[in-house]
Amino acid sequence: MSAPFAAADFTSMETREASPNHCLVKIESFYNSGIAKFETKEFVAGAYRWNLIICPNGDKTVEKDKDYVSVYLAMADTSSLPANWEVNVVFSIFLFDQISANYLCSLGITRRFLPMKSQWGFSKFISKKVMSEPSNGYLLDDTSVFGAEVFIVKKEAAAIECLSLRNFDIPYRRDWIIPNFSKLENVWESEEFNAGGEKWTVLLYPKGNGKGAGSHVGIFLQYHGSGKMQASYTICIKNQVSDQHEKGTAIDRLFPTNNWGWPLFMELATINDPKKGFVVGDSCLVHIEISSLKDVAQ
Repeated sequence: MSAPFAAADFTSMETREASPNHCLVKIESFYNSGIAKFETKEFVAGAYRWNLIICPNGDKTVEKDKDYVSVYLAMADTSSLPANWEVNVVFSIFLFDQISANYLCSLGITRRFLPMKSQWGFSKFISKKVMSEPSNGYLLDDTSVFGAEVFIVKKEAAAIECLSLRNFDIPYRRDWIIPNFSKLENVWESEEFNAGGEKWTVLLYPKGNGKGAGSHVGIFLQYHGSGKMQASYTICIKNQVSDQHEKGTAIDRLFPTNNWGWPLFMELATINDPKKGFVVGDSCLVHIEISSLKDVAQ
């Protein structure tokens, strides 16, 4: 029977008996070969081609993970895909227990694969200590078996706006791509959009404004109506290489105050650092979600 593990030894896991649907690979001389990174043969799932990347001694780009086995799912061939392609998937990674004849697998996670981010996975899939313990069954005679399941999340052509309502259950969502971010002057203003029957814009100060001038990006929601409204909303600058987005959420903010937002939304040093992933190809991605609008009695 497999030994119990501390939660820090690997990502969220479950055990199952059924083999993975899309990929199963046996790796001999897992450690004795001295190979830093194994790449499996390509496999097909959802009409796309994939492979697994397995690092027995951890991802060398993440020094703190050297005591772990790292495993990633990567798109193997994107040359035939259109420009600005996007593939959303739910995937799980598997490790075979050769003693109990079942699989340790990561709970399915949803990720978006993009031209600038075509690989997702776990830098801390399982600790080398747990992996190498013979009684656990994951590595016998320096041989291991990994697998994967990949399911495509299809986009549905469904409207997400409900503009005739004030207290609407389905949130209003909108995205913008801001090109030439480094060349912006004092303020970027979105085009007007209609949410809940009212007109709004988003303001972004790339070099700061007010108390954030010269140190922070400022971002605000601006109301262009004449009545009094109470709005709950979230504004986000998206990280284009990870899930670490920068968000601000406001609950029941009262308009027609000219605008509500955050003058100290994000440090300039962070958004302008190319390694952070908030500005890629000199473009920035801004997202807003307005979750509720309420009329305020005069």
